Amino acid sequence: MKRFDKHIFICENKRPEGHPRGCCADKNSQALKELFKTRLKQLGVNSSIRANTSGCLDACEFGPSLVVYPEGIWYGGVTENDVEEIIQSHLMNNIPVERLLIKDKRFNKDVVKD
Repeated sequence: MKRFDKHIFICENKRPEGHPRGCCADKNSQALKELFKTRLKQLGVNSSIRANTSGCLDACEFGPSLVVYPEGIWYGGVTENDVEEIIQSHLMNNIPVERLLIKDKRFNKDVVKD
């Protein structure tokens, strides 16, 4: 029996200052994680949908980046203003937020169209 229906991992990796790929930690990812956790708890779904800190997801250039499992849907450039839409559309209703998908085939090969 699985513990969570969905699991969202938010990258909080910290790279050295000036790294060419940047890092999610410098792009407000910790605040994103806290907002996800707060809203999921407020909505009463935190026992079935879990938001967690992740180390490097190797998607720094798209950051802040996050991935939702079990689908393996990758989002990039996420801001605090996007959190509610991701929760309502994807996490609650299984409809990924197309405009936030990382468009690189290495990440969303099954959902990104050519």
